[in-house]
Amino acid sequence: MTAPPTYDAVVVGGGVHGCTLALFLARGGMRVALIERGPLCREASGVNAGTLTMQMTRVALIPYALRAHRMWATAREWLGHDVGVVVCDGLSLAFTEREAEILSFRAGKRREAGAPIDLVSPARAKAIEPGLSDHPILAGFCPVDGYASAYLTGLAFRRALVEAGATLFENAEATGVEPCAGGYAVRVADGRAIAGARLALCGGVWLEPMCAWLGVRLPVKVLVNQLAVTERTPPVMRSVVGVASGLLSLKQFANGTTVIGGGWQAVGDRDRGGFALRPEALIGNLRLACHAIPALRGARLARAWAGLEAETADAMPAVGELPGLPEAYVCGGVHSGYTSGPYIARLLAERMLGGEPDLPLFPVERLLAPAPEAAGASPRVPAGADAPEGDPAR
Repeated sequence: MTAPPTYDAVVVGGGVHGCTLALFLARGGMRVALIERGPLCREASGVNAGTLTMQMTRVALIPYALRAHRMWATAREWLGHDVGVVVCDGLSLAFTEREAEILSFRAGKRREAGAPIDLVSPARAKAIEPGLSDHPILAGFCPVDGYASAYLTGLAFRRALVEAGATLFENAEATGVEPCAGGYAVRVADGRAIAGARLALCGGVWLEPMCAWLGVRLPVKVLVNQLAVTERTPPVMRSVVGVASGLLSLKQFANGTTVIGGGWQAVGDRDRGGFALRPEALIGNLRLACHAIPALRGARLARAWAGLEAETADAMPAVGELPGLPEAYVCGGVHSGYTSGPYIARLLAERMLGGEPDLPLFPVERLLAPAPEAAGASPRVPAGADAPEGDPAR
C-alpha cells in the first residue's frame, strides 16, 4: 500500500516546462519533487536550437511568447543564473513570390496579435544583417528575437530549483502513476514510489504514454528535427535568420559557431529518439543556409544531430487539468515550446497554487481520443518522413 503523499506536488519531466513549473511551485511554498529520467533539460530542451522568436510562433501563442521572451531576457533576475540569452534582431526571408505572399500574410496576422513585425525591403534587410545574400525579395523584421544556449539551461534550472528547496530525482525514470490516498504515487524504475497531493505530467513527446498510465488517451505526434553546427568562424551574421517556409533557423553564437536548423526531419521515434540523420535533408538545410548567408560556404560542419519535438492534433498546447482526475495536470505540446515554455508553465503554476492565470490555459479535453478497444492500448503517430510545410499561422 502506497504511503500518504510526502510532497504537495510531483512533477514528472525535467525539461523547460517541468523545471519552470516546479520552480514556481516551490517558490510559492509547495513541497515539490521533480522526476527526470536523465539530467535536467537534456532531452528536447537540451538539443534544440535555442531560438527565441515571434516569427515562428503560431498566432494564438503570440501574447504568451511575448511575455516568455521578456522572461528569457531577464533570466538572471527570475532564474538567478545565466543561460546565455542574446536578444537581437530577427529576419524572416522570402526568396520567391509565393514565399513573399506567405510572409506578408503571416506577418500581418502576427502583428495583429501584438508581435512587432514589419515587412522590409531587401536593402533594409541587408542593412539589418550585412551578411545577407542578394537573393531575398522581401523580409519580415522583428526586434524581439534572440536565442539562449540550450546546454546552459539545465545547469541554471538545477541550481535555482535546489535554492528554492525542490527535491530533485534525476536519472530516475518514471514507469507509472497510480492514485493513492490523498493524491498520486509515481513509480520509478528502481522500485520507489514518490507520492504527492498534486501531479503534473510535463513529458513532451512522452506525454502520450504518461497520460495512458492514468487511462487518458492524449495523442501526441513526434517530430524528429535535424540540426547542425559549424566549427568556429569569424563573424558572419549578427541576427537570427529564418525563411518564410519555416525551413531555416540560423544564428551565430559568441564563440563563432553557427547553429543551423529549421525542422528538417531525421529518422527516429519516441522510443529510440533521433537515431539516424537524413543526408538529403542535411544537404538541403545547409544549402538553404548558404543561400541566405553566403559566408557560411567557407565554414566546416562540426556535427549534426536530431531532437524530438511534441505536437498535438491541433498544434496548440495541452496545458491544464486532466478531466476526471482532480489535481492531475499536464503541460506540453507547445509549438516553439522553447520560446513560450517558461511563461506557459508559470501560468499553470499560478493555477496549481490557487490563483487565476493572467492568460487562459489550454484545456486538454479538446485533444482526448476515445478509449481504445484493447485495454492498455495507446495510439502511436509516426514521425513525419518529409520536411515540414513550415509554420502555419493558426
